[in-house]
Amino acid sequence: MRKVHAFLVPGLCLLAGAACAQAPAAPRIDSGDTAWMLTSTLLVILMTIPGLALFYGGLGRAKNMLSVLVQVFVIFALCSLLWAIYGYSLAFSGEGKFVGDLSKMFLKGVGLESFGALTTIPEYVFFAFQGTFAAITVALIVGSFAERIKFSAVLIFAVLWFSFSYVPMAHIVWGGGLLAADGALDFAGGTVVHINAGIAGLVGATMVGKRIGFGREAFTPHSLTLTMVGASLLWVGWFGFNAGSAGAANAVAGLAFVNTVLATAAATLSWSAGEAVHKGKASMLGAASGAVAGLVAVTPAAGFVGPMGAIAIGLVSGLVCLWGVGGLKRMLKVDDAFDVFGVHGLGGIVGAILTGVFAAQGLGGTGGLTPDTFSMGVQLWIQVKSVLFTIVWSGVVSFVAYKIADLLVGLRVSEEAERQGLDISYHGETAYNR
Repeated sequence: MRKVHAFLVPGLCLLAGAACAQAPAAPRIDSGDTAWMLTSTLLVILMTIPGLALFYGGLGRAKNMLSVLVQVFVIFALCSLLWAIYGYSLAFSGEGKFVGDLSKMFLKGVGLESFGALTTIPEYVFFAFQGTFAAITVALIVGSFAERIKFSAVLIFAVLWFSFSYVPMAHIVWGGGLLAADGALDFAGGTVVHINAGIAGLVGATMVGKRIGFGREAFTPHSLTLTMVGASLLWVGWFGFNAGSAGAANAVAGLAFVNTVLATAAATLSWSAGEAVHKGKASMLGAASGAVAGLVAVTPAAGFVGPMGAIAIGLVSGLVCLWGVGGLKRMLKVDDAFDVFGVHGLGGIVGAILTGVFAAQGLGGTGGLTPDTFSMGVQLWIQVKSVLFTIVWSGVVSFVAYKIADLLVGLRVSEEAERQGLDISYHGETAYNR
C-alpha cells in the first residue's frame, strides 16, 4: 500500500514502514472530515498570506517592506499553479523511491467523485491542503535573502526549487518514497518543509551575499508591531498545518492541536528566559521568534508525542534556536536576514530528532502509531538519517537552482538599487507615505 502521512486515517492505517493489518474500508466522504480539512486548508493559507508576509515584512527595513510582501504573495500564486500542473502528481502518485509519476498531470482523473490518499475526503480537498504546504515552504526561503535579491531571480529559483527539492521530498516522505519506506516519522513537515527550506535559506544567504553594511550597521526591523501580528497569524494558522495533518476530525487531530499550543508556549518562555539571562531583557521579537521556533519543532512530532513530550520539545527548541540566531549565525558569518536557518532549519532538526525520542509510549507518545514494534534507538537512528538526507538533498538542489538563476538573470541587485530600497527600484512603489 502506498504511504502518505504517517498518521491514522479513518478506514486505513498509514504506518511508516509497516503494512496495514487490515484491508482499508471503501472510500466514503465524511462531511465532518471534509469540513475540518477545508478549514485547515484555509488556516494554512492564512499562515502564508498574510501571516508569513507580515512577519517577514515587519522584520525588514521600511524601504524593502513591499518587496518582501510581493515575493511571498507571488510565490504563493506561482506554486499553487505549479502544484496543479505537475507538482501534485509527482508527489502523490506513482511508486518511485524519489518521485512519483505524471499520471495526474493537469489534475487528470481528479474529479468530484475521486479520492486521493485519504478515503473520507474528496481528492480536491486533499490536493488543496497539500498545495498550501508546497506554497508556504517555498515562501519561507524569502526571509534568508531578503533586501538584496532580484525579483526575477526569486521566481526562477522558486520554480526550480519547488520542482526538484520540495516535490521530491514530499514524495520521499509522504508519498511512499524512500524515507517513508524506511519508517521516518514526519507528521506535518519537519523534514519536508522546515529543514528543506532552512537549508535552502542558508545556501541562498551565502550565495547572494551579505547586505551592504552588514556587521557595521544595525538592520533594525521597521515594524515589530507587524511582526507580532504576523507571528500571531502564524500560530493560529499552524493549527491547520499540524492538526489538519491528521487528515480527519479525529483524536489524532485533537492531540496535534494540543501539542501545537503547548510546544509553542514552552518555546516562547524558554527563548524569553534565555534572552533575559543573556541580554538582561526579554524582547517582544524574542517571544515571537520563540513561538515560531516551537511551532517548527513540534511540526514533525505533533501527532506522535504526548503533551509533556511536546512541552519538552518546545523548551529545547526555544533555547537551541536562540543560539542559532545568535552564536551560530556569528560563527557561520552569513547574512540570513530573517533567520530562516536559525529558526526553521535548526528547529526542524531538533523536532525531527526528538520525535524519535518522545514518540516512545513510555514517554507519553503513540509509539509512532506502532507501539508493539516501536524501538526508540531504532527510530532515533531513522530520524537522524532522514535529517541528514534532507540536508544533502536540499543543499545540492538549492546550490544548483541559485546558480542557474544567477547565470540567467543574476542574483544580486545593483548597489544603487539596494541603497535606494527594492520597493522603489524594483516595484516602483513605497509602503508608506513620507
